[in-house]
Amino acid sequence: MTSTGGDDGFRLRALPADGGRPPLLTRGGHLVYAARRLGELVHRRPPGITGHQWNTAIREGYDLVVCATGSGTPRVAVEIGPPPPAGSAGQRAGRMKDAVAGAVGLPVLRIGSPTLRADEHGRRIVAYVIDACDYAAGGEAEPGEAPPVGFRDILGRLPDGRIGHVNDLGALARAAAVEAYVSRRLVDPIVRGLHVRWRGGPAEGWSWVEVRPGACLVERVTVHEHRFSCGVAPDRLAEDLATMAVGGRLSGLDTGASGLVPRRELIEDIRRLAARRDEMVNGFAFDHLCVD
Repeated sequence: MTSTGGDDGFRLRALPADGGRPPLLTRGGHLVYAARRLGELVHRRPPGITGHQWNTAIREGYDLVVCATGSGTPRVAVEIGPPPPAGSAGQRAGRMKDAVAGAVGLPVLRIGSPTLRADEHGRRIVAYVIDACDYAAGGEAEPGEAPPVGFRDILGRLPDGRIGHVNDLGALARAAAVEAYVSRRLVDPIVRGLHVRWRGGPAEGWSWVEVRPGACLVERVTVHEHRFSCGVAPDRLAEDLATMAVGGRLSGLDTGASGLVPRRELIEDIRRLAARRDEMVNGFAFDHLCVD
């Protein structure tokens, strides 16, 4: 599992595999634990962290923690869910948690979404991340050989029998959209999306499907990678997660339900996003979506 953390052996505490709370999942040489406080993962206050920061941060937690099977050392801590409101106490506590995690070199993957939740989606997301890390660790091509296909780009047979990207977290949602269209619960079977990466900030992915004429179900997800990479570009991962969230909402879709976004409003939001292209890594590649 790829991380760019530092002094983990010195200050990170190993989680025992035979402890009182067994792992949720064992996969790829890793154990996945649920709901751990930062204080359970760190031995002592690191240099540069104030007492106030420390006392606040160690009470904060992570939804999932991935540890090495043999040593129990945390490899990445994962958060999934809505980010705290700007200026809130939760946001301030999160900054202190980030400061401590950074000081001890704890890799963190933070997924911000109004729909995705650790208890419902965490196992699938973390299993995907572990598999992507293992694939990325396979090494680079030998001289003269073609570079290996990226984990997200591997082709195979999908659950509906089509050939497609088997490591697309949104594949099931795309199939569900087609089924909903056939049963006349959607006016368009195509799930659309975009992704961007902000300079000095998170990656962001949007996904949407038109439910009624001019009315769309829209999901937006942010991905923050701190001292961590699973080998899949974070902006592409964010879009796939947004599509996954769309699929979750499609399963209980009521065509008369609230929460749909007018298509014209969505396009205006995309245009405002495009206007900030200078703030993005690699600019904005989705101008074709700005047309009504």
